[in-house]
Amino acid sequence: MNQRLRALCDLSMSSVREYIGRHEYDGRVEDLSPEGVRAALARLGGPPEDDPHDEAQLAAFERLARLELGELELHRANPLYHVAALDVSCYDREYAPATERAEARRRHLAAWPDAVEAAVAALDRVPAPVAEALLPAAKGLPADLDVQRADPVVERAVEAHKRLVAHLEAAAAEGHPETALGRGPLERLLGTGEAMEADLGRLEERADAERDRMRAILDEACGRLRPGQPTAEVVAWLLEDHPDADGVLREAEALTAESIAFTLERGLVPGLDGECLVAPSPPSRRWALAMMSWAAPYEADAPSRYYISPPEPDWPATEQDDWLKVFSRATLPAITVHEVAPGHFAHGRRLRQLTSDVRRTLLSLSFVEGWAHYTEEVCIEEGFRADDPRFAAGVALEALQRVTRLAVSIGTHAGTMTVSEGAARFEADAFCYGPAARTEAARATFDPTYGRYTWGKLEILRLRDQARARWGAGYSHARFHDALLRLGSPPLGLMAPALEGLKG
Repeated sequence: MNQRLRALCDLSMSSVREYIGRHEYDGRVEDLSPEGVRAALARLGGPPEDDPHDEAQLAAFERLARLELGELELHRANPLYHVAALDVSCYDREYAPATERAEARRRHLAAWPDAVEAAVAALDRVPAPVAEALLPAAKGLPADLDVQRADPVVERAVEAHKRLVAHLEAAAAEGHPETALGRGPLERLLGTGEAMEADLGRLEERADAERDRMRAILDEACGRLRPGQPTAEVVAWLLEDHPDADGVLREAEALTAESIAFTLERGLVPGLDGECLVAPSPPSRRWALAMMSWAAPYEADAPSRYYISPPEPDWPATEQDDWLKVFSRATLPAITVHEVAPGHFAHGRRLRQLTSDVRRTLLSLSFVEGWAHYTEEVCIEEGFRADDPRFAAGVALEALQRVTRLAVSIGTHAGTMTVSEGAARFEADAFCYGPAARTEAARATFDPTYGRYTWGKLEILRLRDQARARWGAGYSHARFHDALLRLGSPPLGLMAPALEGLKG
C-alpha cells in the first residue's frame, strides 16, 4: 500500500479492518484525540497515482478527511467515531483462525483505556441529542465480554468503558441542544467526498419528486392487493403481517438464498459467489436496523454476515411490535435484496475481484448505499416475485424511508427540523412508527449524510440513462453493472468512466 493510501487508512482503522480486510490493523485503535488526528492529517498527501481515475478518487478522499476531521472536527462532536474504533465485534466473523482473532481482540481490548482517554479528550462538543442517541450503542460495546473471569485486560477495558459512558451521560444531560451543522457545511460534507457539487435546494426538489414517484408505485401495488382501499390502510395491514423476533432471522435466511439465486439467474452482478450468513446484530451495532458485514477484499475468503437488529426484549410489547413492522413480509424481501443480492453482499464479492488498491480500499458510502438501493428497483424491473405485489410495495416503502432520510437530514442540519419533527415526518411519509421512527430521525443527528441512499440511487439511474442512450441495442443490465462495479465504489462525481469501459 502506498503512503497516501496508508495515511488515509490510518485515520479509519476500524472500517478499513472490517470492510476492506486490512488485518494489519487488527488489535489497533486509531488515535482520535485532537492531537492524534492533527498529526494523522499532516501525513496525508504524496506522489500522484499513475491511473487518472485512481488519482481523482484518492484526492477526493483526502479532501474529505481534511474537511471532516480537520475543518469540521466531527470527531469532537460525534461519539460514533469512537464507538466504531472501540468495537470488537469485528473479530466474530471467521476471516482467520479463532485463536488468531481472539488474540487480536485481546490486544484491541488492551488498547481501550488509552482510546477512551483520547475519546474523552476529544468529545468536548457533543450535543445532548447526539449523546442520547448513541448511548445505547456505547453501552453495548462490552456486551459480549466475559466479565466473570479474572482477566486484567478485560477488567481495565470495562473500567475505561465506564468512563466513556459517564462522559456521554453527562453530555446527554448537560450538552447543548443544537445538532445542526448548517446548510453550507452539509453541502460541503456531501459534495467533497463525491467529487461534485451538492446543492441542498436541488436535492430537496429531487427528494420531493422521488417521494411522489415512489408513492405512486406504492399506490399501484396496494391497489392490486386490496382494490378500492386507501393506501394507508393497506400499508397498515401489510406492516402487521410480520414474523416474531426469532422468525425474522429464519425468514431472512430463506430470502437470502432466494435473492442470490435470482441475481445469478439474471446475471445482474457478474462473478457473484461466496456465502452469506444471517445473524442478530451485535449490541454495539443496533443503532441500525440491518447491515452487511462482508468478506472484505484483502482477506482470505469467509462467510459474510447479514446483521438484523431485533427489538430489545425488555421493551413493552407494543414497542416490540412497532419495531418488527420494519421487517414485515412486504419489507423484509426488499431489505434482503438491498443487503444481500444484488446489493451489498454482491457488491462486496465484486470488490474482491479488482486489482486497483485505490478502488478496493476507498469506498464512497453514497455509492455503496446508492448501489444497494438502486438494485431494489432493478429487481422489480427483472421480475423478482412479480406475482406478489407485496414486493413492489415493500420496495416503495423502503424507498420512502430512504428519501425521508434525505429530507430529514437536510432539515435537521439546516436547523429547520427537530428530532420530534423528523420522527413525525417518518410516520407521515414513510409509514415508520414508534421507536423505529424516533430511531430513524435521531440517526440524522449523528449521521448527517444518511440521505446518501437516495442521492446515490438517483445518480446511478441518471448514469444508466446515459448508458442506454450511448450503447443503444448493446445495453444490458449485466453490461452496465459490470462496467460500473469495475470502478469499485467510486465517488458519485467519478462514475462517468464506466461509460467508456474503463478496466478494473
